[in-house]
Amino acid sequence: MGLCTTPMNYFAIGKGGYGGGVMVTASHNPADWGGMKFSRAEAAPVSYDTGYAEIEKMVYGELPAKAATPGAIRKVDHWPEYRKHLLSFAKGIGPLKVAIDAGNGMAGTFMPELFAELPCELIAMYFELDGTFPNHEANPLKDENIADLQKKVREAGADIGVAFDGDADRCMFVDEKGQRVSSDLVTALLAQELLPAEPGAAVIYDLRSSMVVPEEIAKAGGVPVESRVGHSFMKRMLREHGAPFGGELSGHYYFRDQYCSDSAELAMLFVLRLLSRAGRKMSELVEPLKRYYATGEVNFEVEDKDAMIVRLEEAFPDGEHAHLDGLTVRYDGWWFNVRKSNTEPALRLNLEARTPELRAEGRARVEAVLRS
Repeated sequence: MGLCTTPMNYFAIGKGGYGGGVMVTASHNPADWGGMKFSRAEAAPVSYDTGYAEIEKMVYGELPAKAATPGAIRKVDHWPEYRKHLLSFAKGIGPLKVAIDAGNGMAGTFMPELFAELPCELIAMYFELDGTFPNHEANPLKDENIADLQKKVREAGADIGVAFDGDADRCMFVDEKGQRVSSDLVTALLAQELLPAEPGAAVIYDLRSSMVVPEEIAKAGGVPVESRVGHSFMKRMLREHGAPFGGELSGHYYFRDQYCSDSAELAMLFVLRLLSRAGRKMSELVEPLKRYYATGEVNFEVEDKDAMIVRLEEAFPDGEHAHLDGLTVRYDGWWFNVRKSNTEPALRLNLEARTPELRAEGRARVEAVLRS
């Protein structure tokens, strides 16, 4: 395929009827973290249970015998089809001023052609493809990496800002005041935009999301379904429930019409469509959703992660416990989740409450256990 975004790779696998696909990218990670994202037919994700274990055996063991008939390599260009696919969801987008920070990643290669078909003014930032990432790391999760976008939005009077990661499978939004919009609140907004056309449909959200997300999904006529964190789990849940979309706190948005895979480009178009239809500023749309108080994800260095989760269960015996991903404990007015990092000796805490005071009190109680 040559140069492409990860969502374009997923689309090509499904649309082209291929048996699978590989995307070479470091995604949102530093440049020297280059790796490969594998997909099966229909852009279904590959996990340890569905392929990586077999690949691992091949890597450390005997290579498979050569096929009787060698394969062939041909070059294909799926961008025209993918652009047409994206634009089919762009109807209703009005004359907005949109600032986009591509972070010198793949989004900058394709955004000019996409926006040439939209009635929007594009303010381009760091569209030059450069894998050394000279301006900032292509990871919009970190506040320092969206600082330039926030400044540009305010200076240019943009209606909205969008920051993409290196392979454009995740994005973060900034309102017209230059304020970051949390991705779980964007999931709640997308429920308002997409559910009227499909009342009663399921919407998938990851368990780190604010309490406002299931509330808004239900309010918009949908059925909220909680998922473990991670794209393989989200994609599987979308398929199992026939859900039109789902969202993760990390800025991944998944769509049934995208072969149940994630597309930051499609998420951006739906947000622009919502903004146009509502005729209100982004900050005004988001403000009613800011009714709870979260800590954000906080990491704690813990050597024996399993033992610490058991200690937390014992320390909070009167809460409602769930083990979908790590440990979730819910009380009337606040909740927390602690889950294991797959890559480091750490536990990740997310906590939310109805008041700042309850948040501070709950955090102090949980941290006292985690630091003991």
